Amino acid sequence: MYTPFDLSGRAAVITGGNGGIGLGMARALLASGASVAIWGSNPDKTARAQASLAAECGDASRVFSFVCDVGDEAQVDASFAASVAALGRVDACFANAGVGGQGPTGVLDMSLDEFRRVQRINVEGVFLTFRAAARHMVAHGQGGSLVATASTAAIEGAARASHYGASKGAVTAYVRALAVELARHRIRVNSILPGWIVTDMTERSVNNPKFVDAVMPRIPARRWGEIDDFGGIAVYLASAAAGYTTGEQFVIDGGYTKF
Repeated sequence: MYTPFDLSGRAAVITGGNGGIGLGMARALLASGASVAIWGSNPDKTARAQASLAAECGDASRVFSFVCDVGDEAQVDASFAASVAALGRVDACFANAGVGGQGPTGVLDMSLDEFRRVQRINVEGVFLTFRAAARHMVAHGQGGSLVATASTAAIEGAARASHYGASKGAVTAYVRALAVELARHRIRVNSILPGWIVTDMTERSVNNPKFVDAVMPRIPARRWGEIDDFGGIAVYLASAAAGYTTGEQFVIDGGYTKF
């Protein structure tokens, strides 16, 4: 029987798994049989997400949560070690945690501190998370899957969000490099580029009538993306079906970048 999407016995770490796209991924992975460890920087939000996921899948023994600032090297290494202890081993790691811009985001007014704040989480956080995961996967010798959440800002001109676009472009380049470097260890590395998705980060934009009037006509699917739109790609990239897929960018945007 061909059951490539059955993730029973597999385990995944999802940074930023306490909300947004990461939560959608966690739901699907659990529904496909995997065990998951979600990471978040907000303790209350992370605990609520763990409880919600456990109730939804009906098996609290497959859901773990850890509070972690992915821009902090010591916290990432400690959280990954704790995740391995809880899960037994990690077969897939989703570096999904990210931040957007704050305050004046045009380049003429942007501070160096603001630029660095975004890079710290969106770039350094991916590096630290993937380094911990890759070390673990190389050590256990059975390969695995690394997946980074980037953005369509990586391939479009992100005006007034140049630091965000720069961070996501860096992530896609990093993914391609790791795909080549880690292939000999049977570790696959891919990125996901979401378009306009309804999350806490985009709430202000998608509820702004002026923004909606400008952007919605450019989305062929004629709707905003939802977090559960990322469940299928998460399951695919964690599964045996993606065994020969590496170094790729999966754009999930309702056709936004094609129109």
